[in-house]
Amino acid sequence: MLFNSLNFAIFLPIVFLLYWFVTNKSLKFQNLLLLASSYFFYACWDWRFLFLLIFSTLLDYFTGIKMSESKDQRTKNFWFWLSISINLGFLGVFKYYNFFIQSFADAVSNFGFHVNPWTLNVILPIGISFYTFHGLSYVIDIYKDRIKAEKNIIDYSLFVSFFPLLVAGPIERATHLLPQIQKKRTFDYTKAVDGLRQILWGLFKKIVIADQCAQHANIIFNNSSEYSGSTLVLGAIFFSFQIYGDFSGYSDIAIGTARLFGVDLLRNFAFPYFSRDIAEFWRRWHISLSTWFRDYLYIPLGGSKGGTWMKVRNTFVIFLVSGFWHGANWTFIVWGLLNALYIMPSIVFNTNRNNLDIVAQGKYLPTVKEIFQMGLTFSLTILAWIFFRANNLEHAINYISEIFSSSLFTFPKYDQDDSKKTLFILLFIFIVIEWMGRENQFAIAKVTNWKPVFRYSLYYLIIVIIFWFSGKEQQFIYFQF
Repeated sequence: MLFNSLNFAIFLPIVFLLYWFVTNKSLKFQNLLLLASSYFFYACWDWRFLFLLIFSTLLDYFTGIKMSESKDQRTKNFWFWLSISINLGFLGVFKYYNFFIQSFADAVSNFGFHVNPWTLNVILPIGISFYTFHGLSYVIDIYKDRIKAEKNIIDYSLFVSFFPLLVAGPIERATHLLPQIQKKRTFDYTKAVDGLRQILWGLFKKIVIADQCAQHANIIFNNSSEYSGSTLVLGAIFFSFQIYGDFSGYSDIAIGTARLFGVDLLRNFAFPYFSRDIAEFWRRWHISLSTWFRDYLYIPLGGSKGGTWMKVRNTFVIFLVSGFWHGANWTFIVWGLLNALYIMPSIVFNTNRNNLDIVAQGKYLPTVKEIFQMGLTFSLTILAWIFFRANNLEHAINYISEIFSSSLFTFPKYDQDDSKKTLFILLFIFIVIEWMGRENQFAIAKVTNWKPVFRYSLYYLIIVIIFWFSGKEQQFIYFQF
């Protein structure tokens, strides 16, 4: 069930009405309703993988209790590593088995040996990377004595499976979400309206920006050998806005939906394309994943306390693992490595925390220096996105090689000229709105300060544009991860 589908438009109001008008007298029934709704939401993708989600939930629930009840460290270690091994084992089999076995076959073939690898002909369970990381953080926090094991199976299951974040995040922590699940929630009109506003902006990002950019990016990437370097640059720019609109749009819808039920999720995007350096970009892009790797991998490896060499080593580990998390393809690993190289100067020279505030805070326009910094950061990000989008390494290298050829200085040209003009206008309007709202949680968060006639005119305009550009339901990019 897609957020941008008619099915979800029917599903959400039904759950909302049952939640606030039927089960509102009992927190237990509210949580049970949300859990049942979440399992139904997930089963709409493929009911068979619902059993994997439930098994993963029960595994971490029981091992968490066993760790809390352990009388000695040895027993605690046993239950901890049992949970970690099985969780990562499932993730490895479904997501990475074919990659490793095919890479091995390709490697030995270079030495003259022919291998016919046995691969798994199964689809990747949707959301497995996200709900696995929910469980891992919970188990690690118990092991480190940061939290106690949750005894209420309904509350814990809802923490793992809450439908707004189930298939593509944000990646939540038990310390943040579980207390909200366990606390009595009352309807807050202001919060609900703000949630609807964020849902609206998320749908605009997905349907109007991401899906329209995808049409043009796909044409150019799928036929890259036919186009000039300047056109390929345009394709990379389109993909950059596609993935931002798609993933941040999903996060906006997820966060806004959760607010309808009185739940606050972690922020996942903070206007990353207005970043002045790569370090700032990664503080603003997929925040829940970046902070997850920081807290559960970077810091346990030693963080920044062991000198420059340790900081460099740990940073490379983080970005390589992040690339691998995104997919079983060498293109993602190179994407991660490239971002690690980008951020190295700021790590070595301790400038990675120079830009903690939003650019041009309290001002209408940035300085010339800030414009240059944002332009350079965005350009480097676009170059890395080419590896993210390419079918394989050869495709990415050929794509970039053609960009840095003499054809870079020609006028970009490809089919779809009429719709391309419309897209340029939409992107310009989108960037302006995002810039004007960059100091808020999401771009149109502060339109409540406008006079009602202007505020509602904007809402209706966005709705009309969404319906105008809506067509075939397009899946969200991060569902494949």
